[in-house]
Amino acid sequence: MTERDAARTLAHPDPAEIRLEGVLHALGDPLRLSIVRDLAASGPELGCSAFDLPVTKSTTTHHFRVLRESGVVRQTYRGTTKFNALRRADLESLFPGLLDAVLRADRAESARLAAQV
Repeated sequence: MTERDAARTLAHPDPAEIRLEGVLHALGDPLRLSIVRDLAASGPELGCSAFDLPVTKSTTTHHFRVLRESGVVRQTYRGTTKFNALRRADLESLFPGLLDAVLRADRAESARLAAQV
């Protein structure tokens, strides 16, 4: 690893450091939940530029940082692109069924709200 690569390495909590309240806080924000929804529906990872979020770049960076620091996503640099991947295996090991339950509930709520229109 070069010095430049080391400077671009992002801190992630070890699985033992991931706490339920942090994960729930991260998933409780509608914008962050939309990021998780997109990651769950995509391939193994997406670059930050793949997300069309209705907020400023600095706010987007904040939301990704909350997801990373809570242990929901892993972010890695490749060249100038920052890639995001769900830490599905870690979350499933720590909180069995939680991520799938949240995503199911999100789909159910979306369907319910669409039916009200």
